[in-house]
Amino acid sequence: MPVEIKDMTFDKVASGPVSVRVYQGAEYAKGAPVLLYFHGGAFMQSGLTHCPLAECIAGTGAIVAVPNYNEDGSVFPQPLETGFSIFSYLAKKRAGLGDRKSLLLIGGEEAGGNVAAGVALKARDHFADELDGQVLLSPLLDPFMATPSFRKADAIGMRSRWADGWSHYLSGGVCHPYAAPSMCSRLTGLAPALILSSEDDPLLDEGLGYAASLSAAGVNVQQHVLPAGTGWPTIYSGTPNGAGNWAGVVADQFSGFVHNISTA
Repeated sequence: MPVEIKDMTFDKVASGPVSVRVYQGAEYAKGAPVLLYFHGGAFMQSGLTHCPLAECIAGTGAIVAVPNYNEDGSVFPQPLETGFSIFSYLAKKRAGLGDRKSLLLIGGEEAGGNVAAGVALKARDHFADELDGQVLLSPLLDPFMATPSFRKADAIGMRSRWADGWSHYLSGGVCHPYAAPSMCSRLTGLAPALILSSEDDPLLDEGLGYAASLSAAGVNVQQHVLPAGTGWPTIYSGTPNGAGNWAGVVADQFSGFVHNISTA
């Protein structure tokens, strides 16, 4: 499905006006799911740049809003609070995106997956009935960076970048569960989750570990691991290929996830 892209501003968000890039399937149906999607960038990227994953998901008929949630590369808790303010705004107003029948989801890749998971935790604590699902694509969740798959990070030149990113994000001196969801011991009541990774992804183990913890807490989890060689790690380690071998899998997994939670 062709995707239309437009820039807009959410000017009534509690944390202040936020610039947003919206990806929308040109033939989206009434009640199309709305996905608030947080970009990656090791906690330090800001601004609005093209997001191939958002475009891929919008191609399924969804409306995907990618905000500049991390202006000036802020430290925790500001990106989390900005993300939660945007979620709260969409939960109440939808900002002209979708309609009352639209599912409201949050998601993100890498550091954006961390913020999405943190927002899902806070949504559970404050707006439990408003969030329909979370979409975590290779989420960066573990500040200890000690998993077996993470030890492979040097192969794609990401270890030092992630170490610097974690040091920056937590430099406010707080390691709250909202900042490091893998360390959270209270996961019951969270929204259903879709978690994607690949066999050659350094973030594979922490994604699978979080999926297992969610499942053990009674959360409905759909997970999928792409085979090695699909180019999946390029979503955060370089220039992503929007037509990569992962694109069809992401679209199918997202569509199946939306179907499952809408009929549950």
